[in-house]
Formats: sequence, structure tokens, C-alpha cells
Amino acid sequence: MQRLILLITTLALAACSDPRQEVTAQLADQVLLPAHQQWLRSNEALLETTRAGCAGELALAEIEQAFHQTQSAWSRLQPLMVGPLSEGNRSWQVQFWPDKRNMVARQTESLLDEAPELDQQQLDDASVVVQGLTAFEYVLFDEQVAIRERRDRYCPLLVGIARHQQALSAEVVTLWQQPEGMLEQLTTFPNGRYANADEALGGILRVQITAVDTLKKKLGTPMGRLNRGVPQPYQAEAWRSRRSTENLIASLEGAQAVWERVRSLVGDAQLVADIDEAYQRVHDQLDALPAPLMEIVQDPDSQAQLQSLYQDLDTLETLQQSDLARDLGIQLGFNANDGD
Repeated sequence: MQRLILLITTLALAACSDPRQEVTAQLADQVLLPAHQQWLRSNEALLETTRAGCAGELALAEIEQAFHQTQSAWSRLQPLMVGPLSEGNRSWQVQFWPDKRNMVARQTESLLDEAPELDQQQLDDASVVVQGLTAFEYVLFDEQVAIRERRDRYCPLLVGIARHQQALSAEVVTLWQQPEGMLEQLTTFPNGRYANADEALGGILRVQITAVDTLKKKLGTPMGRLNRGVPQPYQAEAWRSRRSTENLIASLEGAQAVWERVRSLVGDAQLVADIDEAYQRVHDQLDALPAPLMEIVQDPDSQAQLQSLYQDLDTLETLQQSDLARDLGIQLGFNANDGD
């Protein structure tokens, strides 16, 4: 399989006289596919660690650390999930957010009440709400869940979720690497998905820009921007594990990995400098947040800092969705969050 990947990429680059096709092939082989593979590896590690932890061979802290690594890999992947992961309801199986009605807690407990001897098939047939990392986080970190005293109740679910995530990520990576799969479709044109490199590049940028817009929502929702300014700390992503900020940084880095390849195609040197600066400003501001996001949004003294961060994210999105698209002559259209 590795030889097939190398052959596809080598042939595509050798045939390329078009810089855009070269960049698109590099993005596919050196950015997008590796991020999917890292996501798979993190899920494999999560499954192994969860099995050992539930068997009493490892401390729960080891499962928590493996979960953080998986959550980070998933966050970095979100601006890069072109193709299979964005299709067939797969991404909802990984993360259920926003959870406006505390459905994760309610459906998780309901499932375990109905199936105290939960098996894999029952979980795989259940709602996406209980199959993903959000339900895993609920069991591991929610203060109301006494997992240390109730491993018999919760461990089958943790192992089941980890197994579901491993199988899902393995399926997606296989779809990427198989003949006429996503890797080939992003390197050899025309094909059944893209007529040319411009279409493929536009598809990658559309996903990446949508992810930047999602970063705004993941910041703005707990800030209360959709709730007349009233903070909603429990609408922060990953509030139970207190990892909202780390996830935002990982997603930003995934988006920036696309930009680092695309910037060579931009003819406007000032635009390149502006986008470089916008990424740096957002990253610096996220790094400077003094506490977990769910705490900061409730602190009146932090509101100016949060508003500045939100505005910088908005600027970054505009620079790419409008100015970058115009410079490249690529019609991006609406992103997937428009109308939310």
C-alpha cells in the first residue's frame, strides 16, 4: 500500500507542470493523509489503553492521557477532512457538538440502563450521540459519573466507543488509500470527483475555511454571542475535560498546515503577509488564555481579550474566504456552516 501511495504521488508530481496540481498533490500526500493516519494511530492507542485500564492494568489517568491525544488528533484533522470523513454521517460519529440539551449525558445513561450488559453491536446500532469522543469524555470526566466505583457499568461503553472509533478511522484511511480513493483523486485529474486541480484545491480550501468558521462558533457560543451576551460555559467544546483551548489550537494548526502549502500560489505579497500575521495573532491569543475556556467566558475581566480573539478569527476567515479566493481565482461559494 505504501508503494502504491508513493507511485501515485511520484507519477502525479512528475506529470505536473501546473503549480496548483503540485500543491494539491503535496497537500494530499504530505498534509491530509498523514493527519488521517495520525488520527487512526491515536484511536488504536486509545483502544489499547482503554482495554488495559478497564482491566485494572493501567490507572485511569493513562486513559485520560490517551483520550487527550485522540481528541487533539481529531481537532487537527477537522480542517483537513476532505472526502470520506465528511460523508455518510461519519464525523458525527466522532464528536457530537454542540450539545445544547445535554443529550450526551441523557442518552448515555439511558443506553446503559436499557443495556447493562452492553455489547459492541448494541453500541454500533445506537445513536451517534453515544458512539463518539463526547460520550467518552462524559464518562471519563463528568463529576456526576463515579467511574472508579462503577467500572462494571461504564467500562464496556468506554471500550466499545474506543473500538468504534478505531474501526471508523481504519475505514476512512482505507478509503483514502485504495485505488481511485481520495489520495488518487487529489493527485490525478480528471477523475470521478474533480475535473481538474482547481476544483480539488477549491474543495480543500472550502473545508479549511469552514473549519475556521467553526472555530469562531466554538469560541462565540460559550461567550454567549448567540445568547444576547449571556455566557454559556457548558456549551464550550470539551468543557468536561477542560481542553477547549487546546482543541482550538490543534484545529488552527490543521488549518494553517493547508495555508503553508497554498501560500506559494498567491501572487499578492501583502496578502501573504496579512494571512501569516492573522494566523500568528490568533495562535498567540489562544496561547495567552489564562484558564480553561468555560471559566474565562464567565470572567468579566476576560471579555475584552475574548472579543479581540473572536475578531482576529473573523479577520482570518475573511482574508481567506474573500481575498485569498479572489487572488487564486477560485470560486469557493458558501461554507458548510452558512445558515447555521
